[in-house]
Amino acid sequence: MEKLPLVLDLTGTFVFALSGALAGVKRELDLFGVLVLSFAAANSGGITRDLLIGVVPPGAVADWRYLGVSLFAGIVTFYFSSLIVRMSNSVLLFDAAGLALFAVTGASKALAHGLNPLMAIVLGMVTGIGGGMVRDVLLAEIPTVLRAELYAIAALAAAAIVVVGHMLQLPVAPVTAVALISCFSLRVMAMKRGWRLPVAKFGDRYDPSAEKINSKGPKKS
Repeated sequence: MEKLPLVLDLTGTFVFALSGALAGVKRELDLFGVLVLSFAAANSGGITRDLLIGVVPPGAVADWRYLGVSLFAGIVTFYFSSLIVRMSNSVLLFDAAGLALFAVTGASKALAHGLNPLMAIVLGMVTGIGGGMVRDVLLAEIPTVLRAELYAIAALAAAAIVVVGHMLQLPVAPVTAVALISCFSLRVMAMKRGWRLPVAKFGDRYDPSAEKINSKGPKKS
């Protein structure tokens, strides 16, 4: 049980690295670009989490395993991208798995460092969405969390389950399993069925110059 957070963290690093690398391959980046995107997508959320709770240097920088896992996933994806695509059917499945794993580890680590339950839930969400946001920004895309079906909500759900389980002093392994399954299932179902939060509607903008022209009436010939 003591090694469970590290195992989940490295697993999340690997699957997020796959999603980042595969996104880079689809954009036809070179090997260096794919590896950069792989590391950024895999570790940005964890680095943000560690900095916010005062863990310096962050685990992704202090522990070589995070870099090793990220580069391994990037190289595998670069050379076997067609196989990765067939196995996952979509880069978003890797993203959903990474989201669940990082949301759980983020909330767990926040609780371990004494954060209050509410902020532990928020930090779990931030950990989950951080890597995907940096990946999308590097690819000059609108971050998935701002436009996708129940992305941050799924991370919040997983983090909340972890925190509630901690408060009720429930066994760690079953709570972790429920949180992971809930987040991944919610994200996948949202993608398949199009569940999403209300989207902002942009109507006709008010144009004072047009109103002024209309008030003068038609021009006389």
